[in-house]
Amino acid sequence: MRPVNSMIEFKQIIGRGTRLFDGKEYFSILDFVDAYKHFSDPEWDGDPIDQTTEPEPQPPKGPGGDEPPIPPEPPIEPRKKLKIKLRDGKEREIQHMIATSFWNADGKPISIQEFMDNMFGAMPEFFKSEEELRKIWSNPTTRNAFLEKIAEKGFGKDELEMLQKMIDAEQSDLFDVLTYISFLTPPISRVERVKQVKEKIFNGLGKQQKEFLDFVLSKYEEKGVEELSEEKLPILLNLKYHAIADAVNALGAVESIRSTFFNFQKNLYAKET
Repeated sequence: MRPVNSMIEFKQIIGRGTRLFDGKEYFSILDFVDAYKHFSDPEWDGDPIDQTTEPEPQPPKGPGGDEPPIPPEPPIEPRKKLKIKLRDGKEREIQHMIATSFWNADGKPISIQEFMDNMFGAMPEFFKSEEELRKIWSNPTTRNAFLEKIAEKGFGKDELEMLQKMIDAEQSDLFDVLTYISFLTPPISRVERVKQVKEKIFNGLGKQQKEFLDFVLSKYEEKGVEELSEEKLPILLNLKYHAIADAVNALGAVESIRSTFFNFQKNLYAKET
């Protein structure tokens, strides 16, 4: 066989000597004379592929295992706390927060020490004892009026929630913020509060009433005291029964439902005996 000297001649040879059978869409060429060298084009073909690259290094294996050793987790640093002494001479602990701003009723920035001291001094205007605060707080109507009055003094919901975080009581009731500032009473979680009095709350109630209050308490545990406001009652009824008419069929007249909703809160905030 003579060598092939041009691409044109190569195509002619292929055209004359190659048959494509049905279903066969390719053919093989046996190059006995290194004809491919006549068609070598480095610019078109590019550089040859390097097949000798080394594999990426793998992390060391764990002792006796196939997985790499897991690095130990860094230790969790305890939350830093500061102690603030109020007018009663007793100290309150708060979490250390680098940037926290409070304002007084006149809109002037004050320190956390001044804010808590002002709050401690203002509360006797509204209640003289923890028992009096419990009585105010356990009724949705008087609680709402109280919250509006202290907001006018510069102790609104946002400020109370900030203090709630600072005394590490985010899972507690806002009631606990007030009793801690005023009487140094240790906060308890909302879940713990419900657990302590649930049996007393359910005492004497029917099955449907228990189911409804159990639903209300779950919302309280999840979100807080705002779920127990009078304005929230129709919303809770619709969430549970999808219609006020269905709630009435299950629980009785609207006034009876309202009475049940108000009365259980007296037990929720009753002092543990």
